[in-house]
Amino acid sequence: MPHAISGFSKLSKSEKIQWLLDTYFSDKEAARTLVKQYWNTDEKLQKLHDEFIENTITNFYLPLGVAPNFKINDKLFTIPMAIEESSVVAAASKAAKFWLDRGGFKAKVISTEKIGQVHFTYSGDFDELHSFFESVKPRLFSATSDITKNMERRGGGILDIELRNKSQDLGDYYQLHVTFETLDAMGANFINSCLEAFAKTFKDKAKHTLDGDLEVVMSILSNYVPNCLVKAEVSCPISELKSKDISNPELFAKKFKQAVNIAEVEPYRAVTHNKGIMNGIDAVVLATGNDFRAVEAGVHAYASRHGKYSSLTHCSIEDGLFKFWIEIPLVLGTVGGLTSLHPLVKFSLEMLEKPSAKDLMQIVAVAGLAQNFAAVKSLTTTGIQEGHMKMHLMNILNQFEATPKEKTALIEHFKTNVVTHSAVVEAIEKLRKTS
Repeated sequence: MPHAISGFSKLSKSEKIQWLLDTYFSDKEAARTLVKQYWNTDEKLQKLHDEFIENTITNFYLPLGVAPNFKINDKLFTIPMAIEESSVVAAASKAAKFWLDRGGFKAKVISTEKIGQVHFTYSGDFDELHSFFESVKPRLFSATSDITKNMERRGGGILDIELRNKSQDLGDYYQLHVTFETLDAMGANFINSCLEAFAKTFKDKAKHTLDGDLEVVMSILSNYVPNCLVKAEVSCPISELKSKDISNPELFAKKFKQAVNIAEVEPYRAVTHNKGIMNGIDAVVLATGNDFRAVEAGVHAYASRHGKYSSLTHCSIEDGLFKFWIEIPLVLGTVGGLTSLHPLVKFSLEMLEKPSAKDLMQIVAVAGLAQNFAAVKSLTTTGIQEGHMKMHLMNILNQFEATPKEKTALIEHFKTNVVTHSAVVEAIEKLRKTS
């Protein structure tokens, strides 16, 4: 029976593994072998991975794929994607190829403002607090001069500090709302360091100036960044939408727009619609060493900004022109963090020709738009399951430990037959009986 353990973090890696094996596994040697199979044979590289997080016992691999033929602002890219879900890379590649000869993708960064906040309570008069804030504001900037000097030298830094009265939402609650420009860095450590310096100075000065009690609750960046925006779009005359699987471009454009409109008004559809967008976005964010959890949180908050969860993409048909676009908040970095440590992150960024943070924002937004175009195109033409299940076929074959010969035969069989889990199982069993 599992039991609590004290001092686990102080154990060596081998001691941690042994405790896990003794506590949870009946076949200890099989579990030990599995853990070691995923270690890197290069000890230096393995040590690097071990030190990314705490209590590391092994590595958890994800496939790193690439989607070629992305024409973005008239420049060709091959986009790296780290993801475990079948059909995502294929769908992105297919969308890239579709738009390659139709003008490609256009993208632009609208703004790059990031947010941090010092949350505090104050029991006194707001007018007095406001006067105090105005008088101490210059000192807040000077309190962070050592932290900001390098960022300011490159053109970034603290943009503004505001006092916000939130006491109508929560009694005695106020905040310092701070805007930042962090250039090519995601900027989390920079922002949080500045905020903590603000909080200390603000509280220290308040002790000698304000009558009411002022208590800092916390100082932290926000992952909601509605003013760190990028837009990506595709467009072409409706007649140019005609392709192998679009025989009637007018009908396709109409159905496609209807599908997007449904996601704009129906939250149940919007969540799945946006999940498909994030398939593309998260895969590139992960491959480039960025924080996909922060991106997810900010994106989904943005999708709810009007009080109802809605689609992140939009579509229009005007004067015979089909247009499909996304406007999305993305906080990304190309310096600092894993970008300078993880070898495959460096590999991915070099593949993208060492982009700036703004460049990467555009590439990631395009990946999300491409993924969504491929999904909605499938949904409104052949249906999504046909292509998805064909991509999923290999996972099912691996699950049943199909041999190379069996895989060849079954892949050929399902070129002309519908792929379902039960159909694959039946085909495997039939093949094995005849063999």
